[in-house]
Amino acid sequence: MRLVIALVIGSIGGVGMWAIVVMIPAVQTEFAATRGAVSLAFTLMMFGFGLGGVIAGKITDRFGIVRAMAISIVFLGIANTLAGLSTQLWQFIAAYFLIGLGTSATFAPLMAEASHWFERYRGLAVTIVASGNYVAGTMWPPIVNFGMQSIGWRHTHIGIGIVCVVLMTVLVLVLRAQIGNDTVHDHAKAPPPRVDLKLSTNTLTVLLSIASISCCVAMAMPQVHIVAYCGDLGYGVARGAEMLSLMMACGIVSRIGSGYLADKIGGIPTLLVGSLAQGFALVFYLFFDSLASLYIISAMFGLFQGGIVPSYAIIVREAMPAREAATRVGIVIFASVFGMSFGGWVSGVIFDATGSYGAAFANGVAWNALNISIVVLLLIRSRMGSVRAGPGFAT
Repeated sequence: MRLVIALVIGSIGGVGMWAIVVMIPAVQTEFAATRGAVSLAFTLMMFGFGLGGVIAGKITDRFGIVRAMAISIVFLGIANTLAGLSTQLWQFIAAYFLIGLGTSATFAPLMAEASHWFERYRGLAVTIVASGNYVAGTMWPPIVNFGMQSIGWRHTHIGIGIVCVVLMTVLVLVLRAQIGNDTVHDHAKAPPPRVDLKLSTNTLTVLLSIASISCCVAMAMPQVHIVAYCGDLGYGVARGAEMLSLMMACGIVSRIGSGYLADKIGGIPTLLVGSLAQGFALVFYLFFDSLASLYIISAMFGLFQGGIVPSYAIIVREAMPAREAATRVGIVIFASVFGMSFGGWVSGVIFDATGSYGAAFANGVAWNALNISIVVLLLIRSRMGSVRAGPGFAT
């Protein structure tokens, strides 16, 4: 029941990550700005999302997930209202930074919290909670697009804030009742790490952070710009919103499947599979741009990359002490959203410089290659640790 509630909370609170993707063309027209300038709203939102994940992670480790979620609700309500009332682009961008802070508690801290509720099916549980982010990406773009067409993007933002405050408050109260007095977990008796990489916790955190930046720079190009890309090709913003929803829907399947796979083969091999597949899909974007092919490639991209980010949380729980889980996951997710924010911004800048998205897709492929090289290194070290530890060491 906790897992279901956490999934629904993530599905509602994750709206901030996807509303801006649909609104980029309208906001660009409203403020007579460049594509790169409007993309800064996504960049600042992701930065707030990452920074908030670290802060919310510390709050969760010390006080429990309920308090972290309460703060998240307040930020989402206020920030969405401010975005709707903004009269200048800088105000809109600043509001999205606050939206990112509010959204943060619905991802990394929730994943870390869910990892404490399960032992045997921990990977599956973590990815189910992480799927809330993609459920949001599936259901919110069409809703936001409808709201924009009906009442405009400003009133749509205010409506989003009201919905988040009302529904999430109810859900968090139910979650609190489910958890009872067990609001802060005692990690002293938690099982020790199962994977020995012969690396310090800080070193592993740095390597995972660099890897997550690399994969998410690559991931950002289709996720952030697919709507605008379809508009530029003459297919219309609505078609792009449909592709984004399709991408996220397939990502849900990928995330849950990757959790099942991680329970079987471990987090690092699962991450490598996802990284290789994501690079494969990105290459297709370079060569095909017909309407039908973009639908197919977007579905492929969602299926291939959906399990990448949750794999980092699984690796943290496999290789690091449980008492640091929410904080360490928050740091790595912060790195991943920095990659997403930088990738979303730099893709817009590349478009402004070249007049097309071809170079932006090529940039994503290059960053994805860096990610793969780091994951291969970690996989080799995990295999070496397994050999040294003998047949009884769990990998």
